[in-house]
Amino acid sequence: MLFFGYICIRFKIPMKKAFPLKAKTYCKIAMLVSFAFMGCSQKEAMLPYLGNPIVEQNDTLYPKIADFKFTNQDKKSITNKTFANKIYVADFIFLSCPTICPKMTSEMKSVYEVYKTNPDVSFLSHTIDPENDTVERLKLYSESMNIGPNWHFVTGNKEDILSIAEKSYFTTAYKDSKEPGGYVHGGGLMLIDENGHIRGVYDGTNTAETQRLIADIKILLKELKA
Repeated sequence: MLFFGYICIRFKIPMKKAFPLKAKTYCKIAMLVSFAFMGCSQKEAMLPYLGNPIVEQNDTLYPKIADFKFTNQDKKSITNKTFANKIYVADFIFLSCPTICPKMTSEMKSVYEVYKTNPDVSFLSHTIDPENDTVERLKLYSESMNIGPNWHFVTGNKEDILSIAEKSYFTTAYKDSKEPGGYVHGGGLMLIDENGHIRGVYDGTNTAETQRLIADIKILLKELKA
């Protein structure tokens, strides 16, 4: 009602002539307008597309995860099609990692616990040390974590894994004998949408970032079902 009063004073309009309805009516109108704007803001909530886009005529094309084929802990082939019409969280680790990997996997498990029964959400952990992280080792590791079939620990050709890490997920992953464990790799958890676009990157060693990821998955799920 203060807003309506301000209009009258500003433009010297008599209150009764300008607003013949009861004060309660104008309050209801103001509330409805406020809720309408709130509703618009909520609908506009959307995660960004990450990576440098290519503009072709009127289309903006964002980078997508390249085609891949790896093997998970259950000896099943995992490809892009595994995640068709789903969103997933990806990371790059190795089982003998003495530094950030245990923390990353712990944070990933926190996210998994929230969405483990949601059929539209999956998890993908790539080992960057396939010589040592065999399917059998990945199986034992996954069993120790008590996870379901929607979290895939995958192995494959080392060059393919390191290449997709750098060129598709835009993260670091390479061998370095001077580093603890013999590898350098990024600590990010990457959120991928149903079309293979990266929609978010989160510090896998930071619990606050994990909570942000959990919230962003909820936003992306709304987009998926829109």
